[in-house]
Amino acid sequence: MNYKTIFSTLGRVILLEAALLLLPAGVSLIYGEACISAFVVTALIAAAVGGALCLLCRSDKRNLSIRDSFAIVSLSWIGISLMGALPFVISGEIPRYIDAFFETVSGFTTTGASILNNVESMSHGLLFWRSFTHWLGGMGVLVFIMAIMNKAPDRSINILRAEMPGHTVDKFTPKSKNAAKTLYYIYIAMTAAEFVLLVCGGMPLFDSVVHSLGTAGTGGFGIKGDSIASYSPYLQWVITVFMLLFGVSFNIYYLLLLRRWKNAVSSNELWCYLGIFAAALVIVTVNIYPMYHSVSESVRLSAFQVSSILTTTGFATADFNLWPQLSKGVLLMLMFVGGCMGSTAGGFKISRLTAMFQIARNEIRHSISPRAVSAVRLNGRTLSAQEEKGLLSYLVLYLAVLVGTFLLISFEPLGFETNFSAAVSCVNNIGPGFSLVGPAANYSVYSDFSKVVLSIAMLMGRLEIYPLLSLLVPQIWAKARR
Repeated sequence: MNYKTIFSTLGRVILLEAALLLLPAGVSLIYGEACISAFVVTALIAAAVGGALCLLCRSDKRNLSIRDSFAIVSLSWIGISLMGALPFVISGEIPRYIDAFFETVSGFTTTGASILNNVESMSHGLLFWRSFTHWLGGMGVLVFIMAIMNKAPDRSINILRAEMPGHTVDKFTPKSKNAAKTLYYIYIAMTAAEFVLLVCGGMPLFDSVVHSLGTAGTGGFGIKGDSIASYSPYLQWVITVFMLLFGVSFNIYYLLLLRRWKNAVSSNELWCYLGIFAAALVIVTVNIYPMYHSVSESVRLSAFQVSSILTTTGFATADFNLWPQLSKGVLLMLMFVGGCMGSTAGGFKISRLTAMFQIARNEIRHSISPRAVSAVRLNGRTLSAQEEKGLLSYLVLYLAVLVGTFLLISFEPLGFETNFSAAVSCVNNIGPGFSLVGPAANYSVYSDFSKVVLSIAMLMGRLEIYPLLSLLVPQIWAKARR
């Protein structure tokens, strides 16, 4: 274990957070809000902690191993969440630290689960901070650092692999710094495009900013009690489209920038993603039509909610808790699916799902014809036996985390539907669930213990289990040999 590099990197991450806290402080200044002092105090604390870590633990030149990268990513995400919760507590708008920590973890992991009963009473600065954590967490905090660093060594590619959803960063460019910059150019451009379209549609400037940040990170923190329901149909359609776009692998956009159209559109993951969306849209539209008696409204509400759940964003335009059982069942299934590898969406991911179906199909064929040889192909590439084994291992861990989370919060007397959907929603970074944690409710019904469990589940889901789980392995803390 390379302790000096790990804690010096953690120090830089916290220093970056200190600098970024000045943005919501600026928003508070513009609106003349008292919570500006909460951001300034937190920024000073973060600067002191981060500066001390950098001074006391100077990085050395040794290469970063994958276990070092796992430790850096895990500790960094825990650190920014612990520090990022302070403005809520210091301002008094979320007085209890456990609640503030849950809200902050939900923000950085782009989950969108909230404990707030009256979000509209929050100050503009803290509302901006909530949505800004979505935007930072969507692409990855450490990816952001490497995008702006003057010198990002090639050895840091392991950090990108450990933090980015799907571990496909190495497909972008040969060097990690260039990969990070390319990711953020695309990310910023798409966020700006949505912002412009929302403003042109009549959405207030502040609302456009926070909803663009929340959509880009597929987070889902709203600033109104009804989420997106009170906005015009045009604005709902804009957000629907961009939720879908941010659920697509950024590798596709990179290929489009290179004008490699054929490679971009030949992705079987992309077509499976769009196919699942279309199938779910048709089923839900037909199923809820008797409730609304309008084809256009049924299509709009279905498209928005299917897109929101599939991409794990969590915005809502209707209380789908009141929809028929078939529609709720479809949405529950979509919670497990998630977006594409290399997108900002959470969930199990489309590519893993398609690969699992191929593995199952091949096993059935093999049981009938033992000599038959069938390959598992993903985006034109044949997966190795080791990669297939890795997929199966991840599935086991994924189910173990999901079941473990559900069992731990089942001590709460809130009913099966509430607890199960809360576990599924937090592990898959979605936000709303069903029953008492539906889109018209929140997670304030849970005890402090359950909030901590669900916070860990959100971190597990965002970091795709391995980095956080590795902290529990004693061997990872052993000193590395020179």
